[in-house]
Amino acid sequence: MEVQTLYEVATTLIFAGVLIIAITIALILSSRSRKTGKVRGSGAIIIGPIPIVFGTDKQSLKTILVLSTILTALLIMLVITLHFLSR
Repeated sequence: MEVQTLYEVATTLIFAGVLIIAITIALILSSRSRKTGKVRGSGAIIIGPIPIVFGTDKQSLKTILVLSTILTALLIMLVITLHFLSR
């Protein structure tokens, strides 16, 4: 890959991340007036090939565990593919 292509991809991902954060903050601020519902949440930290999952309830933990396992498998396949292509 060329350096210019990598630069464009990285810049696009950064802008997409900033846009997602801005939309999330706007949605949180607009929903503050509504105090109904139960708050659930979970997350995953992926260090190397090992996902560390945390959350507030079993359903969200299962969902994040499945998603992080799929992401880890995709990343491993990507690394293997890039290794064979770079030979």
